[in-house]
Amino acid sequence: TVTAFNKAWRNLQETAITTEKPKLHYLNARGRMESIRWLLAAAGVEFEEKFLESAEDLDKLRNDGSLLFQQVPTVEIDGMKLVQTRAILNYIASKYNLYGKDIKERALYGIFSVLPSTENTDTWRDAKTALVKEKIKNRYFPAFEKVLKSHGQDYLVGNKLSRADIHLVELLYYMEELDSSLISSFPLLKALKTRISNLPTVKKFLQPGSPRKPPMDVKCLEEVRKIFRL
Repeated sequence: TVTAFNKAWRNLQETAITTEKPKLHYLNARGRMESIRWLLAAAGVEFEEKFLESAEDLDKLRNDGSLLFQQVPTVEIDGMKLVQTRAILNYIASKYNLYGKDIKERALYGIFSVLPSTENTDTWRDAKTALVKEKIKNRYFPAFEKVLKSHGQDYLVGNKLSRADIHLVELLYYMEELDSSLISSFPLLKALKTRISNLPTVKKFLQPGSPRKPPMDVKCLEEVRKIFRL
């Protein structure tokens, strides 16, 4: 409704109250929040998570005006309640200097953002698996291998860690879960994965007990369906 939209918009604009750590509102699962977790972790930012455990929890967020478009994820940061995954990622990348130093680098990052979303990788183990593997191996991985080879630098853009590197390495890990052989023909991608994984902040995120979420299982999928009333 218009009233709900106005309330959500006011909440988005408020900056009176700030929290020490960003607070993430989502399910205790990967989904659309996992790339946000990866980016915050790589930036060395500690965050809190408020998990949705029931449909009523989601209703509460919607009814109190926290969700501008009535959807999660939402992240409380710098006094704002940000929504929409892309907008949240853009804000975090800009805030923590992971978005390129100038418009040229940001334009290159825009080109590299063709990476397939990892939010649905938990469903890639069905009939779509073969198609996904074919696209990853024959389209995406060769393109990024070529980029790394063309400039001989350690990172995709500007020889400096950026959001593009983090998202690519996140995808590499997901693809290894799907088929560990997919990356075998791409030595520069393998080297990038190792390099990024050894960064202290990322290494910490990859350890057991971190906020990184495991692949979705049947039980988790059922919980998702209940919360979203699917």
